[in-house]
Amino acid sequence: MEMDSGLTNDPIQKLSNLVGNARSGNRASLEELASLFHEEIFRVVYCRTGSQMDAEDLTQDIFIKMSKSLDRLKDPACFKAWLYRIALNRVRDFHRKKSLLSFFATTTAAEDGEPSGEPHNALDHIMEKEFWHQFHRLTRQLSRKEREVFILRYVDQLGIREIAETLRSSESTVKTHLYRALKKFKQAPGLRSLLKGSLS
Repeated sequence: MEMDSGLTNDPIQKLSNLVGNARSGNRASLEELASLFHEEIFRVVYCRTGSQMDAEDLTQDIFIKMSKSLDRLKDPACFKAWLYRIALNRVRDFHRKKSLLSFFATTTAAEDGEPSGEPHNALDHIMEKEFWHQFHRLTRQLSRKEREVFILRYVDQLGIREIAETLRSSESTVKTHLYRALKKFKQAPGLRSLLKGSLS
């Protein structure tokens, strides 16, 4: 018999029970899951888009996807990594679509003899704050894998095991990418001003 999510103090067991109840069609449990992870997922998306409006829209899409796909989650204990994977995939799709739209808009404007600056207006808002401007400038020096692992660890604050589950990689591979990322990040010029900015 499935336990009620409120009958245990073990957070992992409580989450598993909540996921189990939601998978069984319990609307209240589904809403509680969304409420529990909403702020976390919004932060994940905002960090990767820099736009509050885009982050709000994408976060809503992610939880709609979560509710529709929950019955495919084999192990409720892996819910957090599974949800993060949905979020990262949705953000990647967003950037791919944005790049395509920008490309076609630029191409069309060029063929029509019009200025091509308009498609890039949305990008002007990505680095709104000085801190995030410097942060993204520094992380661009990392490889894609190193950057993803670094952000998952130090911005999203996932553990090594959770990162491995999210990226479907081994813990040793995650540690290797994280070590390389940390080494590059610490050696990057501009780190001092980034830290000063975070304290201001």
